Amino acid sequence: MDIALFVNITSRAWALPILSNLHEGVAGRQAPLLAATGASRTAFAQSLDHLIAIGLLERNPGHGHPLRPEFRLTPRGKTVAAIANKIQNVAGDEDQDLLRRSWTLPVLTSLHAPSHFNEIKRNLQTITDRALSQSLKSMEVRNWVCRSVDEAARPPRSIYQAVNTGSEICRITAPEIRFG
Repeated sequence: MDIALFVNITSRAWALPILSNLHEGVAGRQAPLLAATGASRTAFAQSLDHLIAIGLLERNPGHGHPLRPEFRLTPRGKTVAAIANKIQNVAGDEDQDLLRRSWTLPVLTSLHAPSHFNEIKRNLQTITDRALSQSLKSMEVRNWVCRSVDEAARPPRSIYQAVNTGSEICRITAPEIRFG
């Protein structure tokens, strides 16, 4: 999977929880998935439509009612859902809100090695400076990222490194993602 697809998947807050729950065997109908994720109906529907649009989910032909369709993972979706499930299991319940933010997982994935701000930005070409800065700060507050200063560089520059839960998530995502 390339980083652009990963960024696209995480652009919807409930995409990863939906994929994770389908991987765990939650029925592919709206009511059980909605109950399992805890999402609002509107946000859930947008995430579901998004997963269908990017080819990770499809309607299960011959199953469900037209007003209450059943969904299933595509072959590509099964691969992504397994990764989503690992990520959801590593993060505790109190950290699920951080996982639902658009840039948390792509930024963590780019921290497979300690990196400077501009190196992270280079890996995530569509991220703005503000979004990257806010994402790094929110992960630093949760102790998922550690910021240190490279005093040897002129001028001194910050170095970011995934730690604790952030490091565990990075180990799950980094081998699966191709940058470029």
